[in-house]
Amino acid sequence: MAERNLLGGWKADAAFLLISLVVVFMVHSGLKVALHTDSPLVIVISGSMEPTFYRGDVVLLKGVPSSEIKVGDVVVYRRPYTKYPIIHRVRKILEYNGKRCFVIQGDNNWVHDFYPLDINEFPYLKSYLPLAEGDVLPCIPEEAIESKALLVFPKIGYLPLIVREKLGLG
Repeated sequence: MAERNLLGGWKADAAFLLISLVVVFMVHSGLKVALHTDSPLVIVISGSMEPTFYRGDVVLLKGVPSSEIKVGDVVVYRRPYTKYPIIHRVRKILEYNGKRCFVIQGDNNWVHDFYPLDINEFPYLKSYLPLAEGDVLPCIPEEAIESKALLVFPKIGYLPLIVREKLGLG
């Protein structure tokens, strides 16, 4: 009888784990569709946005057209030569040749972000070449913007962040 209860407990635990994984996958997939972004939830990995976001905070994101982004919004963008997307605040919006270009800066940073030119990886940068000062743009091209921050869940991503760092994954 004890052996049967042990086996039943193991099966119940396995079923619970499987159902939990399916639910998490479905919620994540649903958020991707509903919020129009491939990454609806991101973990903050640096202190560049303190005191707005801290390391380990999880931020809910929504994909929006660049025309909907305004000064003060917190956005996520991709930059050449960086592994992870960057989440910083829009400080100013410039327009060049009919294209929007965003001056973006972390709340805890002293200077605004720059954007290195990499024409091979990001061909859309050809239209921004007249703006280049040396090898960087002084603003972030509208095509680099991926999403906008909607909501923050404080510290719930801290444990996964630490585990990833200890395993050398990030």
